[in-house]
Amino acid sequence: MTQDTGTLHLLAYSDSQLIVNQVSEEYEEESMVQYLQQIEELKTKFKSFQLQQIPREENIKADSLSKLASPLEDCKTRRITLQHLPQPRIPLEVLPILSNNNDWRTPIIRWIDEGHLLENRWEATKIKTRASAS
Repeated sequence: MTQDTGTLHLLAYSDSQLIVNQVSEEYEEESMVQYLQQIEELKTKFKSFQLQQIPREENIKADSLSKLASPLEDCKTRRITLQHLPQPRIPLEVLPILSNNNDWRTPIIRWIDEGHLLENRWEATKIKTRASAS
């Protein structure tokens, strides 16, 4: 990203002591050799390059920003076409749900649809309460 903007002098920060010391050649960890080779190649593209270690606690904002920015790298090379569909391409089929079963919902539905309540006053009060909660 910095190469795209024409950056000549790069000061980078890392919260990894291993990486910083590997780049500054204070450590020599064999498993990091391939990464170090990539960094050495990138360093040649700048007039100056410096990598400094910062405490992990200070790197929280940078981590968040890098996670936000990383998907943007893909957007440079991809074209995304948006198409507005005024209606669904696949027609929707609405089917009525028919049921002749009388269950606990039936009195509530009758109260909401038709205003009919059961004769039993206690049951009628329960139905009104349930209907108002739904």
